[in-house]
Amino acid sequence: MKTAYRPNGGVNRLIKRWGCPSLLLLLSFTNTQARQSAPFAGSLLPLSHRQQVKQEEEEEIKPSRPGVANPAEIPRPGVLQLEFGYDSNFRARDVRAEHSLPVTLRYSAANRLLLHLDFEAVRSVTDEPTRARATGFGDTRVGFQVVALEEGAGRPALAFAYYAKLPTADEGRGLGTGRFDHKLVGLLSKKIGETDVDFNVAYLLVGREEGPGREHGGQGAVSVARDFTNHFGLEAELSGQSHDDVQPRGLFALGALRYTAGRRVAFDAGARFGLNPEAPRVGLFAGMTFGVTRPFGR
Repeated sequence: MKTAYRPNGGVNRLIKRWGCPSLLLLLSFTNTQARQSAPFAGSLLPLSHRQQVKQEEEEEIKPSRPGVANPAEIPRPGVLQLEFGYDSNFRARDVRAEHSLPVTLRYSAANRLLLHLDFEAVRSVTDEPTRARATGFGDTRVGFQVVALEEGAGRPALAFAYYAKLPTADEGRGLGTGRFDHKLVGLLSKKIGETDVDFNVAYLLVGREEGPGREHGGQGAVSVARDFTNHFGLEAELSGQSHDDVQPRGLFALGALRYTAGRRVAFDAGARFGLNPEAPRVGLFAGMTFGVTRPFGR
């Protein structure tokens, strides 16, 4: 069962109030870190050797799951990244439970261009008032990401992305809104010591669930992640959006355990928690990211 859209003024105000200051704070902090480390930035190794070592140590894949914030940098050209898993949310206002099997394909077409496709292979929604359940194919998103600046001494990586949601889910059964949605994202990423920080701010243009016309909204997310020498890692994220996107509208805190099995395979599992009445109380997820080098030949 769908209800008329209720604007989420609190999330909009939070994004407007803290989105830009957080962005400026991250830029200021990374510049300070670069100035402090400048005297030690040199290396006795030749430039060509340092580039070779960096290329060998660079990750083959850069997972976009399990959170909302994506990294600004992309895998090297020719890498096809496949992500799939299980995702769920429980005890929202209008929905008792949602389950989905998301699949994502991300292909690095060039040094600074990534092509994106994702869909819900299976989506199941249980209505709160009636307890009726509907199951079927979910919505599809297509998009691309362009890297404007690569990470360097004194600056984070900067990228921009665009996504369009195609209404492939059955609106009549309550699996989707039946509307086209658009999303424009600014992405910042910086490695601070051994910790990866990703910060995303997005503008949302979505079709009304009831009646013609469109609604405007925003989304913000910041994640911190750290990998350890035993292949395990931890990720924490705070995110919020005024409209339904990949996750329902609301404020969320996420925690995940990651395991990297080599340069091309990574696993993740964890939970997210709703921080306001609009958000589902809890959600669980688990998934895998797999990279294939030059799947379409040279």
